[in-house]
Amino acid sequence: MTTSSSDRIALSFELFPAKDEMSDAGLRRCVRALAPLKPRFFSVTYGANGSSQGRTVNTIQTLRSDRIDVPVAGHLTCAGASQNDVIEVARACETAGARWTVALRGDGDNGAGGAFVSHESGFASTADLVMALRQETRMRIAVAGYPEPHPDSQGQAADIEHLKCKVDAGADAILTQFFFDNEVFLRYVDAVRKAGIDVPVVPGIMPIRDFDKMANFAKRCGASIPDRLADRFAKAKERGATKELALAVCAGQCDELRDEGVRAFHFYTLNDATLTLGTCQALGLDPSNPVDGGGIDQSESDILESISA
Repeated sequence: MTTSSSDRIALSFELFPAKDEMSDAGLRRCVRALAPLKPRFFSVTYGANGSSQGRTVNTIQTLRSDRIDVPVAGHLTCAGASQNDVIEVARACETAGARWTVALRGDGDNGAGGAFVSHESGFASTADLVMALRQETRMRIAVAGYPEPHPDSQGQAADIEHLKCKVDAGADAILTQFFFDNEVFLRYVDAVRKAGIDVPVVPGIMPIRDFDKMANFAKRCGASIPDRLADRFAKAKERGATKELALAVCAGQCDELRDEGVRAFHFYTLNDATLTLGTCQALGLDPSNPVDGGGIDQSESDILESISA
């Protein structure tokens, strides 16, 4: 079966830097499992208040080494560092082989939901960071979008205006916070388009490996959980079937979004490939295990030109 470029799905996978040898081995296993899916990039997160910048760069260097060699993107934040220091990290990521970067405001010391305090000589906003990255590097720039209100949100109108500032400053794509109600995402995309923002909006997908931990994290991030989803996981836990349900939920969510014309997904892997790989295989996106002939081999320009949502 031949798949046209308009039917292809662009993938990206988010990782966090390893803290020790054991977690480093787990990260490498995750990357090796997902690399055959030919993602646009593996993005590597930045710790709260910029705390893990060294590990972020080291992880990118590891992923670009001869033994692994996959496309990478480094996260950068305004938090916890001067403008010069942030740009130096950006240059280090680019030198290590990153073609994309994910520019974020960043969280305070308490992580997601923690209060942001700008560094005395740091970037005051993500838009300022994006503008500097556009001037100082050749990397393409992704920024965050929030289908549901950010913990610091002053309303959707203000959120959309802030997003427009980031795009006007030079952002190439928007990666959203995870969500579990597709209507929330679709309404968000409509609002973004009505505001005149025309760069790709890529949905963030969170496979539910541990429902209780995910629910706690979602609360801190401002992501809602439908009651029906909580009920289903409670019943699945009683039957010892949470993994099967998690795979069905994630694949079903992505399949519905694909039917709505979405042509890219950004998975929050939590350094575990199991559910992300299973979801992609269920959708026919694994070239080594095709289901419906789907393909994901796109040129760098395709993702910017062909994604309509």
